[in-house]
Amino acid sequence: MASVMDLNELRQGIDECDTELVNLLAKRRALTEQVGVIKQQTGAPLHAPEREAQLIASRREQAQNLNVNPDLVEDILRRMMREAYENQQGRLACVAPELSPVVIVGGKGAMGQLFAKQLERSGYEVRILDREEQAQAGALLADAKLVLISVPINAIEEVVNHLPTLPEDCILADITSVKQQPLKVLLNKHSGPVVGLHPMFGPDISHWVKQTIVVCEGRAHERCTGLLEQLSVWGSQLVEIDAKKHDQAMQIIQVMRHLTTFVYGQFLSKQCHTLEELRSCSSPIYQLELMMVGRLFAQSPELYSDIMLAQFDDVEGLLASYQETFASTLEKLKMGDKSALIEAFSQAKHYFSDSAAQFLTQSRGLLNKANDAKVLD
Repeated sequence: MASVMDLNELRQGIDECDTELVNLLAKRRALTEQVGVIKQQTGAPLHAPEREAQLIASRREQAQNLNVNPDLVEDILRRMMREAYENQQGRLACVAPELSPVVIVGGKGAMGQLFAKQLERSGYEVRILDREEQAQAGALLADAKLVLISVPINAIEEVVNHLPTLPEDCILADITSVKQQPLKVLLNKHSGPVVGLHPMFGPDISHWVKQTIVVCEGRAHERCTGLLEQLSVWGSQLVEIDAKKHDQAMQIIQVMRHLTTFVYGQFLSKQCHTLEELRSCSSPIYQLELMMVGRLFAQSPELYSDIMLAQFDDVEGLLASYQETFASTLEKLKMGDKSALIEAFSQAKHYFSDSAAQFLTQSRGLLNKANDAKVLD
């Protein structure tokens, strides 16, 4: 039988491996920082999907040959890549210098600050036009090449209509989560190029790589190419879609999701169990659900109220359908109708089709990470 001394020696060997691993991570970080400098100088995109896929495939094959779990290797690689993208944020490439100067209306808000920092990292001159700068609005906008509207949805019409006339060659864009009505406001205000943007992320991101930005055409789309190229160089995934289709999709993706999360959070707050009690006996998947609910309530109540109110009239039909589905399911439970529940389950499963298996695999990885991060007293 192995002795305590054997165990200590093995543990010492593990410690040596871990030390060597940390040294390798430091070496890799230095290399990725140099890559970032070259990308900044050459204007190369931060994200190279083909290179990433090739790297992961090669290391997975190597892991299999060495009898190492390839999923473990891929997890480590993806985590290192995320770290590398974060390390390359100091200075970023500028691919459309003609966009400078940029004026961010509402630039002191969280999203405005996020865009300002990113633009400044790429060397653009950024000016902020907020409440305190209203008296200087004319001077700030006189030679603007890009005006980015970053204000609450319910304030965009008033804010935009109070802007002075913009230069003809200036791009006017907004980053609100609704697109049809804001685009109408922008098009009525400005005769030059107009584009609607919807960043599908919040101000707490550490980098822009793989972050989705929806793009809705307004006017003179060909003159917005430089702006879109700059977003792509930062690593963003651009999805171009009609404004009406965007808003219809957001009714489900955002409004209905936020609404159900909002209601569930209120429901939890009225129960006799504390959050700590619920978490103590939760499975990893419920831990994740609690995280997503808690994430909403960690952010601005004004923002989420505006998002839900902005499209409430448009989602009344969806809400009625949702309520009907909930009531129908409740009735099946009351009747103890197992066959009807199975049939309803099968119908929903058919909607997910082949993606269900993919989601199962992807969620398993998330659940493992959630369980790994669980803190035990």
